[in-house]
Amino acid sequence: MAWTRTYDEPEPQRVNRWLAQSGVCSRREAEALIGKGLVSIDGQRVEDPGRKIAAGQTLTLADDAAAPAGGPLSVVLHKPVGIVSSQPEADQVPAVRLLTRAALWGEADAIPGRDSRLAPAGRLDKDSRGLLILSEDGVVAKAVIGPASELEKEYRVQVAGALNARKLKMLRHGLRLDGRDLKPAQVSVVEGQQLRFVLREGRNRQIRRMCEMVELQVTDLFRVRVGGLVLGDLPEGRWRPLTAAERDLLVSGAAAAGRAASDR
Repeated sequence: MAWTRTYDEPEPQRVNRWLAQSGVCSRREAEALIGKGLVSIDGQRVEDPGRKIAAGQTLTLADDAAAPAGGPLSVVLHKPVGIVSSQPEADQVPAVRLLTRAALWGEADAIPGRDSRLAPAGRLDKDSRGLLILSEDGVVAKAVIGPASELEKEYRVQVAGALNARKLKMLRHGLRLDGRDLKPAQVSVVEGQQLRFVLREGRNRQIRRMCEMVELQVTDLFRVRVGGLVLGDLPEGRWRPLTAAERDLLVSGAAAAGRAASDR
């Protein structure tokens, strides 16, 4: 699937710089794509590495640019409870060990080997489950967990303890962790003792610690979405490759969230 987007900045900008700012690739990689004839503006191939794009023009990357063969691998895993995201201790099992051919859901061009450099993009602690992205792709990692990332992460959280309007209001805004104010969060009751959390940051064990501060105990924490990427019907303990379209969804979503944050 080709990557395409319309430029909406007031001032013209070099194509390679804009692609880098959008998180698609580095400037050098953008210049290489131009040299291969894989970049076009309004249907006309870009041949000059110094070409600028103006407001209202639409840039398109060819399919080979959006999903290069042999490019960095990213996968989606439904992490079970008891598995650590990375850096195991003693007899702990890291998530990367679940990426076997037997656990593959669907098809993949390659199965990660022991020499793969897949790292979690947004960790889930040992007692939590759900959507975990592991990636060798620096652009994906930056979109999901970069210091400026405003990409939403959504969770279903089962809690024990008395729920009331005051506690929900505090969870939404007003708590501090490690001496810093937390960003506003979306917190609502799904049903009974189950809450829906949507965060734009990822402090260490953040949801569990937030709940403890309002005298609630987390009994189950399930991540269901990162940006526009949803876990869907991927079975627990299974994995699949991230598609080119899903990669674009994460990268473009992070760029849009960042622009919205700068406007607030």
